[in-house]
Amino acid sequence: MSIRHVLLGLLAAGPRHGYDLKRQYDAHFPQARPLAYGQVYTTLQRLVRDGLAEVDGTGSEGGPERTLYRSTREGARELGRWTEEITAPAPFVTNEIFAKVVVSILVTAAGGRDGHDEGRPDAAAHLRAQRAAHMERMRELTAVKTSPGADLSTVLSADYALAHLDADLRWMTTTSARIDTLTAEVNAL
Repeated sequence: MSIRHVLLGLLAAGPRHGYDLKRQYDAHFPQARPLAYGQVYTTLQRLVRDGLAEVDGTGSEGGPERTLYRSTREGARELGRWTEEITAPAPFVTNEIFAKVVVSILVTAAGGRDGHDEGRPDAAAHLRAQRAAHMERMRELTAVKTSPGADLSTVLSADYALAHLDADLRWMTTTSARIDTLTAEVNAL
């Protein structure tokens, strides 16, 4: 996710200071990787440097002095370009679950040639445990998105995560059914 563009999008609603941008980010992207205040201010400085945002004044409003930022005309054009770009689907997706299953199959196929039997990975057991963890997370996300007062960002974020978890589950089911075949294929190499 482009923090630069997300902050430009939040600035499109009007001038904001870094603290407010951080709060808005947290509210609209609750399931995203956390955004540190330092990253907000560094990104704002870069947006100003690149002519995409500008300082709109400072104020204290009864607290510490805060700098207000607003998007420039060029910032609005950049935001428009970014939102219109098609994000290319990744040709292959590799994650930690995939890596653990592949390594487990390779170790099983090696058949203990390293002389160490303890802690030998079991791909099928790992997939069963991972499936249970995914199912639990899906239940949690479903409860979050269906809770009274769930806002649009929360519902959309939960739906997105649920779709990815569902895809992982389908992959786990297919892979579980093929573990013996995959292990045999590795042994044949």
